[in-house]
Amino acid sequence: MSEKKTVQKLILMTKTEAQELEKKAKEANMSVGAYIRLKVKERPNDYPEIRKLLGDTINEINHIGNNINQITKNNNSSLYLPEDKERLIAYMMRVSHRMDEVVKELGNM
Repeated sequence: MSEKKTVQKLILMTKTEAQELEKKAKEANMSVGAYIRLKVKERPNDYPEIRKLLGDTINEINHIGNNINQITKNNNSSLYLPEDKERLIAYMMRVSHRMDEVVKELGNM
């Protein structure tokens, strides 16, 4: 059973903030009050698009890590080739680029 809502809060905001709040509530098909309550209780699990983005990124980095481990194993077995150094640099650049993309995308959410 839901707890009865008995507490009122008065908040001050600019017209722009109020318009943005109303717009976001409308986009979510919620009343302003319901939207605010959702935001107060919200946890990272409430963002499926972020979870998917991070999951995809983790998988991609794991694949790159496996490739790096193979190169390291070859190095430890004295099978290291000069091309391996170039591949390592390319993998690290790919990881760095992917992380930049994730940060940028999270900033746009």
